[in-house]
Amino acid sequence: MSDVRYWLGFNLVSGIGPVGVLRLLRHFGDLEPAWKTNAATLRAVGLRQDGIEQLITRRSHMDLDAELDKVKAAGVHIVTWDDEGYPSLLKSIDQPPPLLYVRGSILPDDDFALAIVGTRKCKDYGMEVTRRLASELAENGITVVSGMALGIDGVAHRAALDAGGRTLAVFGCGLDIVSPARHRDLAQRIARSGALISDYPLGTAPDASNFPPRNRIISGLSLGTLVTEAGIRSGALITARFALDQGRETFAVPGSVFSRTSAGTNALIQRGEAKLVTCVVDILEELNLTMVSQQKEVRTIVPDTPMEETLLGYLGAEPVHLDEIVRGSGLSTATVSSTLSMMELKGMVRRVDSMSYVLAH
Repeated sequence: MSDVRYWLGFNLVSGIGPVGVLRLLRHFGDLEPAWKTNAATLRAVGLRQDGIEQLITRRSHMDLDAELDKVKAAGVHIVTWDDEGYPSLLKSIDQPPPLLYVRGSILPDDDFALAIVGTRKCKDYGMEVTRRLASELAENGITVVSGMALGIDGVAHRAALDAGGRTLAVFGCGLDIVSPARHRDLAQRIARSGALISDYPLGTAPDASNFPPRNRIISGLSLGTLVTEAGIRSGALITARFALDQGRETFAVPGSVFSRTSAGTNALIQRGEAKLVTCVVDILEELNLTMVSQQKEVRTIVPDTPMEETLLGYLGAEPVHLDEIVRGSGLSTATVSSTLSMMELKGMVRRVDSMSYVLAH
């Protein structure tokens, strides 16, 4: 496992990014030698010239131990691609952030997560529907993910917490800055019953340009994204677009045709980009999450096996017949059938008819 200091160092250097870090890891196998190598080698690896210049300039006067101490002093810990605790859903998207700053805890159960986003200027309708759906999702063991902005985001976080559930808040700034400031108490509650997350270094101000990239993390942490109320130009629609690009489900709550703050959700539904939601069951059934508590229990009792890993290689978004999996794997019908049944209990796969299966997520 690479020294976390070098992950932190590369995160503090602009112009590297996930693509650059991946190239360095593939070439060196570790970030320490990548941090210490010369410009010619960095060019040969394929890093951009601006990133190389930034790295050469900044590393000469950067004290990585001091930088790590700053993070710890802020009550924050670091999670990288190298760590088992890095969220598996996020890791599966294109160009996931190599490093996350976290205050609180990200748990394996947070794999069962749904993003709820919407307008900052929400109406009573949007607040009430968000409150109800977030509460019922939390009551069903689903972690609620959002961006802690004013309006719909804040309502979703609070509703999940009030229902005794977990929630994750993704910042568009450093974790040492709570924005908006009026959500300071909410941030403390989230850190105790979930996590505050950012890929921006400490001290990064909440600039408007930070929020669209932040939204890809919100959708990336989630099995699906629900937009409860949003205007036609709302940033929540950017999150929905990321979810679509990431192959995740998108949902939207319909609103009045006379309401500007529902124009965005209505458009998503009209274009067929989001499934219409009127109650929590619409989401749970679509995502195969009607038995989350049982799935979590089975995951805890029965760990994943090499056999399950083998069968996952034969499954995807399109239904695959049991006989086809048997032929491809070379295993007996009884073995494949019993393994798939256990995987279904764990929420890993879903049966679409009596003999065909798809990946659940």
